[in-house]
Amino acid sequence: MAADPYPRTLSFSSSFNFRDVGGYAGLDGRPVRWRRLFRSDALHRLRGADLETFQQLGVRTVIDLRRVFEIERHGRVPEADGLAYHNPVVHHVDWETIPFAADLPHDRWLADRYLNFIEDGREGLTAALGLIADPEAAPVVVHCMAGKDRTGVVCALTLALLGVSDQDIADDYALTEQAMASLTEYLLRTNPDAVQDKYHMFECPQNAMLYFLADLRERYGSVEKYVREIGISAEQVATMRDHLLTPA
Repeated sequence: MAADPYPRTLSFSSSFNFRDVGGYAGLDGRPVRWRRLFRSDALHRLRGADLETFQQLGVRTVIDLRRVFEIERHGRVPEADGLAYHNPVVHHVDWETIPFAADLPHDRWLADRYLNFIEDGREGLTAALGLIADPEAAPVVVHCMAGKDRTGVVCALTLALLGVSDQDIADDYALTEQAMASLTEYLLRTNPDAVQDKYHMFECPQNAMLYFLADLRERYGSVEKYVREIGISAEQVATMRDHLLTPA
């Protein structure tokens, strides 16, 4: 098996969950192209050497899925020439208002939150997927606060449209687990209220993503049928596949 040409996880001192989603086998065995689509936690902390490393990736488009109050509280990626910034908010119920029952498996609880994204967050998901489908926008980085949930759903929908298997999508989602340990440590030092009594929000079991994808298909028939319902055209799906998959 050939080694990946690029590291999947990129190291930053101020961003904990930045990685490339390239390399996974897609439609007709065509791999997802490297250095076209990145996923990350929030980018407002990028400064100095971290910012230089980020700029060297040649990112053209940042898709920030956070709500307005999150951006007002924490800030956004630094402005730069040639960098387009978009904020297609993925609306959802506030997780802190939803009881976490001890007898409900955590992966099921998370999957239910993701199903809420695809209902309440349709407008934001449509805008994000439309940007990812546009070859002129690439390379793109999509992020939220932790780069786990909203970002995880956008990346899962994208990878599914590219023909990546559910298991590979779940494996990619679960890579966030290690990043969460570093992010949690950082938050405990700088903003402990964001973590305490909320540890169930920081875990990312593979089954949560597998349940979510299975439930979405049960409701809509397929991921492609879902995105068509929310406003992504067949042409956009075809264009996404054309520029994010390696040529046949």
